[in-house]
Amino acid sequence: MGRKYFGTDGIRGRANVKITAEVAMKVGQAAGLAFQRGDHRHRVVIGKDTRLSSYMIEYALVAGFTSVGADVLLLGPVPTPAVAMLTRSMRCDLGVMISASHNPFEDNGIKLFGPDGFKLSDEVETRIEALMDGDVAPMLARAPDLGRAKRIDDVQARYIEYAKRTLNRDVTLDGLRIVVDCANGAAYKVAPEALWELGAEVIKIGVDPNGLNINLEVGSTAPEALARKVREMRADVGIALDGDADRLAIVDEKGHVIDGDQVMAVIAESWRDDGRLSKPGIVATVMSNLGLERHLATLGLTLERTAVGDRYVIERMREKGYNVGGEQSGHVIFSDYSTTGDGLVSALQVLAVVHKLGKPVSEVCHRFDPLPQILRNVRFNGGKPLENPSVAKAIADATARLGSRGRLVIRPSGTEPVIRVMGEADDRALVDSLVSDVCEAVAGAA
Repeated sequence: MGRKYFGTDGIRGRANVKITAEVAMKVGQAAGLAFQRGDHRHRVVIGKDTRLSSYMIEYALVAGFTSVGADVLLLGPVPTPAVAMLTRSMRCDLGVMISASHNPFEDNGIKLFGPDGFKLSDEVETRIEALMDGDVAPMLARAPDLGRAKRIDDVQARYIEYAKRTLNRDVTLDGLRIVVDCANGAAYKVAPEALWELGAEVIKIGVDPNGLNINLEVGSTAPEALARKVREMRADVGIALDGDADRLAIVDEKGHVIDGDQVMAVIAESWRDDGRLSKPGIVATVMSNLGLERHLATLGLTLERTAVGDRYVIERMREKGYNVGGEQSGHVIFSDYSTTGDGLVSALQVLAVVHKLGKPVSEVCHRFDPLPQILRNVRFNGGKPLENPSVAKAIADATARLGSRGRLVIRPSGTEPVIRVMGEADDRALVDSLVSDVCEAVAGAA
């Protein structure tokens, strides 16, 4: 059954259109009620990225949470993984991140974390939706029991220390010239500072947020600016984060972009060699390249695939005991350290391998040749185009033509009204033809 508010990564949409102050207040009330557990004074932490609309949403959430008797700790602009970490370390009942991740500034969103620091299950989100659409007036706090709100000042330093502690003490970034692109987003202070404290020479871009420029021609979804800067400064490596810093892209010294699949390959082999993998394999989504799966097989490692969304990766990791997983898009999860994707920690883990091997990033981070993979998005206005008979036939025909030579993945986005059509095989011309056929059918139905 479709849900009204939650998608694959919290609630997300156009600010002041879908994500209004009213909706945010309802989320605060409903989530606050859903996580009442005992008669202690309940606490919620709220972090945000640098979007202009985050102020509106932040104060509306505060109104919602305090109205049901929860105290609120405001963290200001911090990465999503910092919220997840602080929810646990500060013994809070709930964590909230206000962000639309890699989306443009006009959008915003609300991500929720349980007291264990993990994103919520579908069942809990469904319960919150029911409370949002119900009558919560009888459940509001009495006047003496209303919550309080206050700002916490030392959270950025706490997160930097946490990120640095994921490295062995002998790891240093001395001698490395690093360009870091913070997407004018949540990590614009913490990421450059952490890298500098570890000894790197740091060159910063995307660190001047004005509320309107988050992800604007910078960040992990627009790595061209980073690649240019790396070549210009003759840097050893470039690191690009997205708006809430839970994902990354890496650029080598030649200016070539390295995606999450290569990052997972680097970590999987290094951790296997060091005996750090909890199981002989990793977890990734259906979008990860078949080349990664084949490469891992040569190392004696398996690839478990899940639906798209880092929380589904994390659920599988927890269910089957893996400690490395992620997405091609650059969400990488290390469950030894974190309960969600963390762009800065992922970068540090790759840099630790660079430090250990003493080789250029272009050598360290090219572990396999990816199969030709084509991904196209088809926008639609309402309805369910994938249920159209002509679309179903086009998908069946394309699947039959492809056979066992590759993969075809067609799915609706969980964050925007588009159908994503992905195909991969050794034969690029075949993939291009099949993806085009399916996209035409979807466009016709949409």
